[in-house]
Amino acid sequence: MIPKITDLKTLSLCALISLLTACSGGSKDSAQTPPTYVKDTNAFNILISQYANNIEQIWGSQEVLIAGPKDYVQYSDNLQTRVHINFVSGKLTIETLSDDPITQLKQAIVTTLLMSEPEDIIKQSQSSVDITKEPFLYKQIVDDIGQPIRWEWRAVRFAQYLINNQLKIRLSDNKQISYVTINLVADHVNERAHKFMPLVRESAAQYHLDERLILAIMEVESNFNPYAVSSSDALGLMQVQQHTAGRDLYSRWGKHGEPSRAFLLEPRNNINLGSAYLALIRDSYLAGINNPISMRYAIITSYNGGAGSVLMTFSKDRKKAVDIINSLTPEQVYNKLISAHASQESRNYLMKVNRILTK
Repeated sequence: MIPKITDLKTLSLCALISLLTACSGGSKDSAQTPPTYVKDTNAFNILISQYANNIEQIWGSQEVLIAGPKDYVQYSDNLQTRVHINFVSGKLTIETLSDDPITQLKQAIVTTLLMSEPEDIIKQSQSSVDITKEPFLYKQIVDDIGQPIRWEWRAVRFAQYLINNQLKIRLSDNKQISYVTINLVADHVNERAHKFMPLVRESAAQYHLDERLILAIMEVESNFNPYAVSSSDALGLMQVQQHTAGRDLYSRWGKHGEPSRAFLLEPRNNINLGSAYLALIRDSYLAGINNPISMRYAIITSYNGGAGSVLMTFSKDRKKAVDIINSLTPEQVYNKLISAHASQESRNYLMKVNRILTK
């Protein structure tokens, strides 16, 4: 049974994912059949559709805002208040329709500045923020005197400053929306990347991968947004899909079923599985490619569009495709992939990741 969203007081896409996992009874180790996969995905789509419909009814047709790969969105106060972090533009916007905007905005500002990782957001609901953990936005936002916000007293002080000095009002569909906007620091992307470096190094060593490759893929996939959820249900920092990469890896590791959505939203798990999938592409699907640079181009493109389509770019016969790739220079392989690959998205993906790697 899918829960009615109007019954819930605090919602993010992470929380919805947690609810769906609980409703379906699934776990990362449970065996599931293909019909269950379809049922689970359909339930997720229904839940998201219901979620969007509730938002439209409350905020208006022009104000539907839902989380994406590079956007964190969380609603509270019976969907009357919301937080939006755009990890590309580096802007945090907190807005409310409440009749008591000062109280709601202040509470949302403090909670957002002190929130930690996705697994904690999934669990928190109406519970208080765990102040023993370093906030996720620590050093990505500084207060009015240029200090990073680690503790509650500084978050409360900054929230009051914002209310006193930067509170704005706008109208949408005859609704009055009170809001504040906070700019993340100029180097916010690197600040986020730095948070995950220990996990990246660990996975790079485990799977014999270049750390820079993992980081470049994370940047293109999510801009280091650990809360990332795509319309295709790809999740987390490396946008891992449970029904494809997740299921394939579990099968290779002798596990039943596939990882749960909640499992994939935890940064350690996500980076580990994303890195494991890069290694699987290299060691299995693309085995036989000799030049490490040509292999890198093929791995990157495969991560987006599949190894089969990469090989098909060169020949319908797998062995012949590998032989052709080995007969070409890395530059020729790159040019072939960005000009002849069947998917324009995969062509662009290779160019984006490679651009980061060659900075």
